[in-house]
Amino acid sequence: RFRERELLERLSGGPWPARNPQQNLADLQAQIAANEKGAQELRRMAAHFGLDTVWAYMGHVQDNAAEQVRRALDRLQDGAFTCEMDNGAVIRVAITLNREARSARIDFTGTSPQQTNNFNAPRAVCIAAVLYVFRTLVDDEIPLNAGCLRPLELIIPAGSLLDPRPPAAVVAGNVETSQCIVDALYGALGVMAAAQGTMNNFTFGNDRYQYYETICGGAGAGPGFAGASAVQTHMTNSRLTDPEVLEWRFPVRLEAFSIRRGSGGAGRWRGGDGVVRRIRFLEPMTAAILSGHRRIASYGLNGGEPGQVGRNIVERIDGAVEALPGTAQTVMQPGDAFVIETPGGGGWEAGEKVHSLSCRINTATGSSSIPVPSWALT
Repeated sequence: RFRERELLERLSGGPWPARNPQQNLADLQAQIAANEKGAQELRRMAAHFGLDTVWAYMGHVQDNAAEQVRRALDRLQDGAFTCEMDNGAVIRVAITLNREARSARIDFTGTSPQQTNNFNAPRAVCIAAVLYVFRTLVDDEIPLNAGCLRPLELIIPAGSLLDPRPPAAVVAGNVETSQCIVDALYGALGVMAAAQGTMNNFTFGNDRYQYYETICGGAGAGPGFAGASAVQTHMTNSRLTDPEVLEWRFPVRLEAFSIRRGSGGAGRWRGGDGVVRRIRFLEPMTAAILSGHRRIASYGLNGGEPGQVGRNIVERIDGAVEALPGTAQTVMQPGDAFVIETPGGGGWEAGEKVHSLSCRINTATGSSSIPVPSWALT
């Protein structure tokens, strides 16, 4: 039974009520419908193959995932890393391997306490980030499943930035803090420099229009590979709206969308470049940016240089230029332009010979789901 009245009360109450609770209810109903569809398919599968067979193969899939992660652990070393966010909060992680048990402890003790802002990440988001990272260390194509977590012991302090107590605000935890968790884990493992580390969440709207997009940037480099440019990385994989569709549906003009050349960190293997995106408004709108790495650069590893920080700029119709922080809201008037320059990824290793990827290769292969090759772990 969908308890709509109780949900509506929860969404509308509290110190931070939802702005559009009816839309939130519709989202929840869609999720329930998707789960029900999954249950129907499972019942069909069990009817066709038999419940014992289906149950056994579910176990086989998870057993295989656990073994694949253990093989990755066999090639890793203990490590620790601290990532600072633009707001001063830190994510600290220590990874300790147990060679005999072929397992690892992932300990986030020392991470900042929960915040009064909305950068708190629910515990489930932290677990999802850990699952993602260790899945990328597996060479084989395996289904993403909880078996990947079986060899891992997670310690996430209650009341921290990564396991906040209600009624902590958490919206930026999903889209921004999650990226910092991933970079902290890769830093502790020492297998890849930081990516742009943000989703560059950009929204605008008025009484008639509402729009939301996340914007790509640079990926981190690693041993033997340069970072891809102008790609979504790690905890986001959304696509941008086609320019023609954007301009047809909304009173805006996309004046520029290009690679931010040279924004990737220098190194023997360069970090990927970010992008420049300029949107001009044709009627009054309220625009907001929720982003990171505008103050703290994405780190390089093994002597590689950090990528350039991002920038958020408003170019007013009267010629005035306003520099905005990582999180900001402003009113756009007709003729004003909002310019977002996304961060570059960190470079890998100091050296005279520089390797980078061409734009064509980045477009074809740049994806946060590409596994780190096995030779990068030795």
